[in-house]
Amino acid sequence: MYSVDIHAHFFTRGYVEVLEKHGHVVGWSVENGSDGSVTMIPPKGKRRIGPLDASYFDIDARLEGLERQETNLHALSLTNPMCHFADDSLNLDLAQAYNDGTAEFHVAHPDRFVGLITLPMLNADDAVAELERAVKLPGARGVYMGTNVAGHNLSEPRFEAIFDKVAELKLPIFLHPSNVLGADRLTDYHTINTIGNPTDTAVAATFLIFGGILDRHPNLEVNLPHAGGTFPILIGRIDHAWTKRAETRHLQDAPSTYLRRFTYDTIGHANFVMKYLTDLVGADRVLLGSDYCFDMGHEKPVQNVMGYDWLSDDEKRGIIGGNACRILGMEMPADAG
Repeated sequence: MYSVDIHAHFFTRGYVEVLEKHGHVVGWSVENGSDGSVTMIPPKGKRRIGPLDASYFDIDARLEGLERQETNLHALSLTNPMCHFADDSLNLDLAQAYNDGTAEFHVAHPDRFVGLITLPMLNADDAVAELERAVKLPGARGVYMGTNVAGHNLSEPRFEAIFDKVAELKLPIFLHPSNVLGADRLTDYHTINTIGNPTDTAVAATFLIFGGILDRHPNLEVNLPHAGGTFPILIGRIDHAWTKRAETRHLQDAPSTYLRRFTYDTIGHANFVMKYLTDLVGADRVLLGSDYCFDMGHEKPVQNVMGYDWLSDDEKRGIIGGNACRILGMEMPADAG
């Protein structure tokens, strides 16, 4: 079956070089390991990123990773620390370096890589300008955003122009947790990832609904990572609040009616979780994801989906590649299984 991984992290060399050269402005630095790895070092009190091996930014190593993973194509996406720094020029430089690098990978191997555009979200004018520029780059197929931007919910008016432009360009949005809620309490046991990440996804989805973003842009596609995080399991509670609380009644329809406005990836780490999700939203709203190549991801994402024994072969084929091709506006290869 033709496979498209829509949750595959990536750092371009250009992004790393910009951070290495100018990161001191915001207290960040880059440490290069003797083995070719890179570690991004934040100000004291924040988490390091890395060490990241060559598969995050070297094309040959990345192709080897695709083969090990047994996946046909990666939709390349940035991850933390994203471009959400307290310096507008650095944000823009990082975004441009990243987007240019993903285009280079696509040009080199158009059958193996497409890009998800990252934006300097702290400045809406810069973000819209970069979106207009980057969408013209080879292989640009969607937009990548944090679940919040430096603690600001995506429904805030400061981001409205960005959503307007994304909707106008008919690009799907792929979210990823960033600067997660309660991070100061989640310093032990890797809970910043296991609990913080899925919780922040639920916050983002809820504010996109109640903040009116999805109503104002009825054709906007938004993907929720990590099988939707805690959002799918909390939908009953959110619906209940809608029936009881005055501050939620501006919403015309129940929050659960928006479940299929989102798509979701397959990083649920348990078949009973994925069965609940596909029963809830439909297999046609689920896309293959691996979290490449972090240890909290799936090493063989296609094999995981093939183990969904409650689904038909056609439904599995859709999750593994067909649904992503539809969302990304790509044609399924003629010889795809």
